[in-house]
Amino acid sequence: MSYVPTDPRLGLQPIANTDTTQRHALGTRIRANDPVYGDGEFIYLKGVASTVVGSVVTYDGASSGTPTYQTALAPATANLGQPLAVAMSANVANQYGWYQIAGSAVVATNGTLAAGPGKVYLAGSGQLTSTAGAGLQVLSARNDTATGTPAANQAVVQIDRPSAQGQIT
Repeated sequence: MSYVPTDPRLGLQPIANTDTTQRHALGTRIRANDPVYGDGEFIYLKGVASTVVGSVVTYDGASSGTPTYQTALAPATANLGQPLAVAMSANVANQYGWYQIAGSAVVATNGTLAAGPGKVYLAGSGQLTSTAGAGLQVLSARNDTATGTPAANQAVVQIDRPSAQGQIT
């Protein structure tokens, strides 16, 4: 993936880079374009241990009512009700980078994401699956490809500010 920012701003950290220095305000959002995957929207967040390219993360932490923008690998927890994003780099603990929140996202899977289009579900450890689980559906997301496309344990999923299901349906 070679996303290039399309927002008219100078000095943007490249989309696929991670950095130990915070280069932008946490929560900053930009748009970028890739010649294969098209337009996408990205949010600048703080990383967490064990993040790989394509990890699905939550990011709605708060301290004394102030957003922290700290990520956590999305667990397979029913009715989580939190916003989700996709890591664009191996942005581990105490590092900063971009996470995709809209567009064609290359996501980590647990090896069982079927060919789409179809619903996707949290599989734990920052991964997605097409195996249905009560309260685990990822809202505003659908898969385009099966696991293995574009690479092993990855798939392409269309997202539009996705979130983990927050109620029993």
